[in-house]
Amino acid sequence: MSASRKRLSAGERRSQLIDIGRRVFAEKGYDGASVEEIAERAKISKPVVYEHFGGKEGLYAVVVDREMEYVIDQIGEAISQGEPRERLEGAVLAFLEYVKDRPDGFAVLHRDAPANHGLANLLAEVGDRVGEVFASEFKAAGYDRKAAPIYAQALIGMITFVAVWWRENPKIAVDEVAAHLAALGWMGLRHLPKKPDKPSRRTD
Repeated sequence: MSASRKRLSAGERRSQLIDIGRRVFAEKGYDGASVEEIAERAKISKPVVYEHFGGKEGLYAVVVDREMEYVIDQIGEAISQGEPRERLEGAVLAFLEYVKDRPDGFAVLHRDAPANHGLANLLAEVGDRVGEVFASEFKAAGYDRKAAPIYAQALIGMITFVAVWWRENPKIAVDEVAAHLAALGWMGLRHLPKKPDKPSRRTD
């Protein structure tokens, strides 16, 4: 039997289907993807996909979970040590490098998805990780640590929207985009008032 037609083990088949599923979901979105196409690309029958994942939603959930775990680990490592500005710069660069290196994964997270999956969950989780770092730094600097999640979520949201734009306009180098975003975020945090004035309401 040729190497190309060698029977895959259960683990190898599962990994293959995850890779193929990621590509199909990235290209067509959750609604546009089908078990039939995934099975056809893998050169297997549909029941094999159901055997491993129970169906399209099960495979999608595994793909999303793996992507989220990967990017969260990358950002978590980037913010685990260093001075505050270095942590911020590391988080921005880690996220943008993820977008560059794993475009199919980012496309899956960014596309519309069933409830409890996708980019919204990723941003919430990443925001929580960054918020923990911000809370520690806020407390050390005499700021209200309860406000830290606001700034963490704002920063992650800003990076994500720029990442979506940059993915369609990749002429600017990833480290240059990261430098601009980190500079904007750092200058805002560096000059943050301890108690910002509330916006006034117009009475006319």
